[in-house]
Amino acid sequence: MIRKPSAWVPITMSAMALLLVVGYVALFGVQKSSGDESSVARLFQLLLAGQLPIIGYFAVKWFPKHQKQVLQIVAIQILAALVPFLTVFFLEM
Repeated sequence: MIRKPSAWVPITMSAMALLLVVGYVALFGVQKSSGDESSVARLFQLLLAGQLPIIGYFAVKWFPKHQKQVLQIVAIQILAALVPFLTVFFLEM
């Protein structure tokens, strides 16, 4: 199941979002918001929001045939999405 693109693409998108955050912090440090969001912030949001339709498609398409595997992969996809989100959340505290 994990070889299906709709299974691994959201995980890859989460990894890209995390690398985006880490790279930005490495280059510019942690900065307080100055009002307008940067293009990095917009790209981060697009990567996280873009995962939702792919995860939904994966769940709807494969759940009737492989319930247990699909639930495990969706759990991994959700955990992978939480990592960059929580990283940004804790950096802004």
